[in-house]
Amino acid sequence: MHPTPTPTTSPQQPEHRPAPAPVRLGDVVPAPEQVRPEPRADFTLTADTVVRVSPDPAARAVAERLADLLPPATGYRLPVTEAPRPEAADGIALVLAEQPELGPEGYRLDVTPTGVRISAATATGLHHGTQTLRQLLPAAIESSTPVRATWTLPGGSILDRPRFPYRGAMLDVARHFFGVDEVLRVIDHLARYKLNHLHLHLTDDQGWRIAVESRPRLTAIGGSTAVGGAPGGWYTPADYQRILAYAAERHLTVVPEIDLPGHTNAALTAYPELAPAGATPVPYTGTEVGFSYLDPANTQTYEFVADVLGEVAARTPGPFLHIGGDEAFKVKGAAYTGFVERAQRIVAKLGKTVVGWHQLAPAAHVEGRVLQWWGTDGVDPTTADAVRRGARLILSPGNHAYLDMKYASDTPIGHDWAGLIDVRRAYDWDPASQVTGVPAEAVLGVEAPLWTESVTSLAEIEFMLLPRLPAIAELGWSPRATHDWAAFRTRLAGQGPRWTTAGIAFHRSAEVPWPAATAAPPAARVATSAPRPRTA
Repeated sequence: MHPTPTPTTSPQQPEHRPAPAPVRLGDVVPAPEQVRPEPRADFTLTADTVVRVSPDPAARAVAERLADLLPPATGYRLPVTEAPRPEAADGIALVLAEQPELGPEGYRLDVTPTGVRISAATATGLHHGTQTLRQLLPAAIESSTPVRATWTLPGGSILDRPRFPYRGAMLDVARHFFGVDEVLRVIDHLARYKLNHLHLHLTDDQGWRIAVESRPRLTAIGGSTAVGGAPGGWYTPADYQRILAYAAERHLTVVPEIDLPGHTNAALTAYPELAPAGATPVPYTGTEVGFSYLDPANTQTYEFVADVLGEVAARTPGPFLHIGGDEAFKVKGAAYTGFVERAQRIVAKLGKTVVGWHQLAPAAHVEGRVLQWWGTDGVDPTTADAVRRGARLILSPGNHAYLDMKYASDTPIGHDWAGLIDVRRAYDWDPASQVTGVPAEAVLGVEAPLWTESVTSLAEIEFMLLPRLPAIAELGWSPRATHDWAAFRTRLAGQGPRWTTAGIAFHRSAEVPWPAATAAPPAARVATSAPRPRTA
């Protein structure tokens, strides 16, 4: 976690601000499953508030992150203590307890005049509960300096659990490279909205971004380039471990992607013997797709695939390994399916669950296979057939969930091949019924990809993620019965002052009734840097 200032020892004086309007219990994003307000049961944090937690290392880590999050704005120290049966009296209790109905990620939050109690069956559930608690405090809680305010939480109870087990976002670090600190900041944004997977698109034609010790030229040569001649870069084993650890602390799983057999020009510049006969790859910094591929008839290709996937799998604790598979236009028919089937078997032997873009669908099924569907027309019989053979789907429809699409025709960065996607378009679809012939039980979850051909800075990442990322998060977390655009846009508007206070760049969509005082960087300034936000 990035260090935060300790207001109790800082010479800064609290800034005086008017008492904020009270937050309502139902103002949370994503929408909770059940909300029962008790207007006369508000609880106010004070300098004497204590965080009590069940005696479990993972639960204590959640408590300590909460205790680190609140003091910069409040000026309160919030000591953490362990207790076999934590009580909420004059404090916040994080309680691990057997609650099968909540599942592995659900939680119950109760606010009474004497304290706040968050209970869950797992530390992950407690973590999600603390993110809800954060949103129930005034927006000024996101300040990194002391604020004179009344820190009141609205009374009542919330019972909450996710609709889908997989809820994620993808960051393309291959087209433009983003360093470890930028990735950690994206993780903070995902954790804030109860997303639980970060998919890293680590390799493409323009750059190879993860060190493979058995193939050092992949980064030394393939990692040196990026779109438009921008600086390249890559993650060392230590860098990758730092990302994994930071994500795990926030209860996110990293899904690494090594795109195969296409999108491989950066790899081929490093190891040209893997290219089709007679081809001499040169570095590529443009944005076209479909021209590069590993030679599927070359035995060295599969030695390369085994080496690379083996090292990445060994370093990655999560269950998923993404092998891409899209836009390999020059590898057709049996050559393509044969390659995919061999790659899938390699992943299975490594003890991982294979994930790939939905172009993998015609290949033979392997146990647990997951297809990531990015189509724009839900009539896809090939994918539906793969599901009938056992595949599960992650839904990333290009015309709803691709966050590299422009908000409007005048958005200064992004694409429009899948259409313009403002917040309502990102919100108004149902993952359970998106693909014809695919039953709801075959849908593992949702993911919002951000491709970075035109995205060059951290502020631009945030501008494209927000405010659409919370829309996708709500589709993945909240019950379908809570889906309501009018209610969502109002709740989303309340996030604007939080982002502004935290120094987070975002697009001030005209579809959302932002409070008048909410500031956001104008479109012309999306390339400028922004202050570091508070961590999750």
